[in-house]
Amino acid sequence: MDLCAKIPVAKDKKVRLIEDWQFLNGDVGNVWELVRPVRKGQPECQPIWTPVTLPHCFNAEDGVDPDVNYYQGPGWYKTQLDVNNPYVGGRVLLEFEGAGQKTEVYVYMEKVASHVGGYDSWNVDITEAVNRFLGTKDAERFKGKVPLSIRCDNSRDAEMIPSDLSDFNLYGGLYRYVNLVYTPAVSVSSLQITPEVPASKRGAVNITGHFYNPTDVKTAFVSIEIENPQGEVVASRQIDSMVPLGDFHVEDIEIQKPVWWHVDAPNLYTCRVSVTADGQTWESTERFGFRTYEFQEKGPFFLNGERLLLRGTHRHEDHAGVGAAMTEEQMVEEMKMMKQMGVNFIRLGHYQQSEIILNLCDELGILVWEEIPWCRGGLGGEAYQAQAKRMLTHMIEQHYNHPSVIIWGLGNENDWPNDFPEFDKAKIRAFMSGLHTLAHRLDASRLTAIRRCAFCSDIVDVYSPSIWRGWYGGVFTDYKETSRKEMEKVKRFLHVEWGGDSHAGRHNEVIDGGWDTESYLKAWTKKKNEWSESYIVRLIDWHLKEQETMPWLTGTAYWPFKDFSTPVRPENPVPYVNQKGVVERDFTKKEAYYVFQSYWTSKPMVHIYGHTWPIRWGEPDQEQEVLVYSNYGEVELFLNGVSQGIRKRNSQDFPAAGLHWHMKFQKGKNVLKAVSHGKVVVEDEISFEYQTEKWEIPARLEVTSSMLADGIAEVVAYLVDRNGVKCLDADDFVYFGLTGDGALIQNQGTSVGSRKVQAQNGRARIRVRLNGGVSYVSVKAEGVATAFLQIK
Repeated sequence: MDLCAKIPVAKDKKVRLIEDWQFLNGDVGNVWELVRPVRKGQPECQPIWTPVTLPHCFNAEDGVDPDVNYYQGPGWYKTQLDVNNPYVGGRVLLEFEGAGQKTEVYVYMEKVASHVGGYDSWNVDITEAVNRFLGTKDAERFKGKVPLSIRCDNSRDAEMIPSDLSDFNLYGGLYRYVNLVYTPAVSVSSLQITPEVPASKRGAVNITGHFYNPTDVKTAFVSIEIENPQGEVVASRQIDSMVPLGDFHVEDIEIQKPVWWHVDAPNLYTCRVSVTADGQTWESTERFGFRTYEFQEKGPFFLNGERLLLRGTHRHEDHAGVGAAMTEEQMVEEMKMMKQMGVNFIRLGHYQQSEIILNLCDELGILVWEEIPWCRGGLGGEAYQAQAKRMLTHMIEQHYNHPSVIIWGLGNENDWPNDFPEFDKAKIRAFMSGLHTLAHRLDASRLTAIRRCAFCSDIVDVYSPSIWRGWYGGVFTDYKETSRKEMEKVKRFLHVEWGGDSHAGRHNEVIDGGWDTESYLKAWTKKKNEWSESYIVRLIDWHLKEQETMPWLTGTAYWPFKDFSTPVRPENPVPYVNQKGVVERDFTKKEAYYVFQSYWTSKPMVHIYGHTWPIRWGEPDQEQEVLVYSNYGEVELFLNGVSQGIRKRNSQDFPAAGLHWHMKFQKGKNVLKAVSHGKVVVEDEISFEYQTEKWEIPARLEVTSSMLADGIAEVVAYLVDRNGVKCLDADDFVYFGLTGDGALIQNQGTSVGSRKVQAQNGRARIRVRLNGGVSYVSVKAEGVATAFLQIK
């Protein structure tokens, strides 16, 4: 059986192996060590195994530990399988939805499979190995269960993709689901559904499948049914006495009046293929959709014949506390948050991602650019190149049926050398050209793309240059003109990766300059290195307003949706975290989320900028700016109960589409309330302190705590000057420690989940799990005395 075929299986024949796993962070002497009995009276040095559930990642916490490099090496998992195949004479398969980065599989002491590559799914038939084990004397010791051991290894290896120069962790472990699959003697190991574009009132479906028949059963009956999005059977076909060997093809299954898949109406059809042989039936299911798309040369994007502005973002497989080992529930929450922000397009960076994500894109209406992990470093040798081709093949074959997928990505930043002494552009071009040809041979219906490798831009169908106006280069007001110039250089232009870093909870006032447009823009474009949310929302705001006036633009994808861990950024405010996301690593929304929502969604919303800005500052009678982000036509703002007037939304009135006010705050507490005017009333309210006292340099730490929930406290530390005035521009690194019964909730890679974190406006926070006892928290920063706080 093709070890990397996707198994199109009914859910009742697939068992997720979640519980009862043991994990060893390291290696063993030999395989016997994994299964040997513990002999009484003969003590032995035993490695420490930890109970875990799957999915599980080696680097759930050390990927963002501020004091160490994340672990790269081998790790072992072991469990015991209760094999109970309902099919007499059937097959027992293990399906790996993804494991990092090299994997070996053992049934008892027999090696049954190995796999190189951390992101494609693969499977192995363990039927014979199970039967061999059950026939041994040692089987009695395991009481009918089958010992399974799996070695994962994410050691550094320059002859593997992706490169260790990549701006993301190469995680290790069984970080996607592992499934036990039962099949009869004859089953279908893969299905490819090719819907033909509807002409007038009819469409057609062509189906290619592959039989899995290792025992060479001679005849089978095949039944095919197509269900429409309402679950009604709209087409069927039966094939008698088929020889179930190799590939099979069924063409021109007619669909009357097919409905289209669209980002606003993601209509999905279902194909069911049943194979009956020797009295046993196997049912395979795949979903698909009818849609057309076009990237016009030097023009916009069309979906089903109508222009659609691609409103996109990016996703890494990464989350607080678990690394790459996100559960299905977490994936669902993440993708729904994207859709609620208005996303209709996503680039999956920089590797094939979970089938769960692709299914969600189909269901939610999110178009996809998915790519292989040929990312940075140059071009390796034969094994390296074979892996890249293999992973491209697997990605296309495994995700072929998803109507959401429109682009196969061939690489990212392939102009970035340094893994090898040779960096030969001609060889990179030749290899890229080969990948482009391979992609079109495997799938003639979709386009290829790369990002940031100008000397290969003419090879692929769609190209994205590197345009980071306002962050890595230039000012954000140059965005439209720069994009136009880049668009004119290539046939088809799509701008992926733009934005900038923001340290959640860090904000800034517009103290220098006036309110006229020229002074305002000059003041803000100078602030790009401050890592404040205040700067980033204005950068995003400018980009989004400009995109509405670029009729030739196919679309863009903001980088990324969520902060993620990376080994190349230890100096960041949250160490080892790329902080360009619009949500934090634990789904906590930054202010930027609502800027996108105000431009991209229709469900009425109102959001006052500053929910995480507890103290604002300035002169006693100084005018300050208030921004309200809303998709509503008119909004009224109140300060301390007094109306500040109604503003009408106009997307070209920067900032906040005209929903900006200038006013004087009172010293101390202030309350802002925004209310929409119209048929549907939505409102938002925040409160904050206004500080007018000037501060000097930080002299000490002022530390307090409060209870958030049962057993969880939040510790807040402010840097204050010698007079006790809060230093609201302080960005010193703050270090937390703890002794006692509790534990810091740390290594989360968030603004409140790291024991080393840069202050946000002079403030740093961390949370503590009290564990029912007493603890002492230490807080220190360079140049000031360490502070201590008892919490209980």
